[in-house]
Amino acid sequence: MAKIFNTIEVNASENYQVIVGENLLEKVGEFLSPLLSPCKIAVITDDIVDGLYAKQVINSLENSGFQVFKFVFKKGEESKNLSTYGKILSFLACHEFSRTDGIVALGGGVVGDLSGFVAATFLRGIKYIQIPTTLLAQIDSSVGGKTAVDLPEGKNLVGAFKQPSLVVCDVKTLSTLTPEIFTDGMGEMAKYALLDKEIYTLLSNNAPLESLISACIDYKRKVVEEDEFESGLRKLLNLGHTPAHGIENLSGYTIPHGKAVAMGLDIILSASKKHNLITDKDFEDMQEVVKKCVGKISCPFSLEETLGHAVNDKKRSGDFITLIMVFGIGDCRPVKVEINKLKEYLGY
Repeated sequence: MAKIFNTIEVNASENYQVIVGENLLEKVGEFLSPLLSPCKIAVITDDIVDGLYAKQVINSLENSGFQVFKFVFKKGEESKNLSTYGKILSFLACHEFSRTDGIVALGGGVVGDLSGFVAATFLRGIKYIQIPTTLLAQIDSSVGGKTAVDLPEGKNLVGAFKQPSLVVCDVKTLSTLTPEIFTDGMGEMAKYALLDKEIYTLLSNNAPLESLISACIDYKRKVVEEDEFESGLRKLLNLGHTPAHGIENLSGYTIPHGKAVAMGLDIILSASKKHNLITDKDFEDMQEVVKKCVGKISCPFSLEETLGHAVNDKKRSGDFITLIMVFGIGDCRPVKVEINKLKEYLGY
């Protein structure tokens, strides 16, 4: 019997499908064949995902006629840097990859961001597909075409927009996540719940995980189709991210992205209440949804420390930084704040 899966069409500068379902890894070669003729494929993954899923994906690709090469790096945000990026470029060059070859990003957000940046820049661009294996990567980072690496000065400061040619979300891969990594993804889902009333309702009503994943992807699809290069609407997806990036940097990336986003949401919600953008009831309801996603968490750093690192965020423009503030459930808007008044604005 054929497997049942959900397909979401993304119409951006490059149109592609996001396929969501179970037991999809064994079909990767079948999914990729209409997009690429038999060629060289570099499977880029980390040392944890390699032992879990690389063999299955490589077998599927080879059975479909692709010649596969594998590059494995140490897991974690600390590997998402210019050094690892350079090693992957050299790996592709040594194996004589051409513009007609491709990349498969197999793993979480670090693997996807790094592989996508390689795909955007090697030979000025080759095709790549995303196979996200974490909840955070499935609902957010694998879709939309943002790719990047970190600098010591801040997160995602070097990157490019590069849409994938295909995204395959096998929800079965989520079964091997640790509770901490799964909760990390739920931090990003809390962001989507505040941005979109439908996701907020699904989450409140304990909808099945696959439905929540598809809903988050579809919301991001709509945003990306309207504003692919983040000149307007797409900035809403940065809700909670300005303080979150400061928290991540301060922790030396020992606090993962989704958990930092949840801490950032708490800061933004409190400031939104302080400025009377939301009612006390909305504040309590939204805090409850964030808590439902990630449990009770507290930021280990002071607001002054957090914002000291946040001023290097990509959303800074001269003496101003754009924050996404909450005006209601499903109603978030950008607000420009002077850098020297940021602490006062967000303080509570």
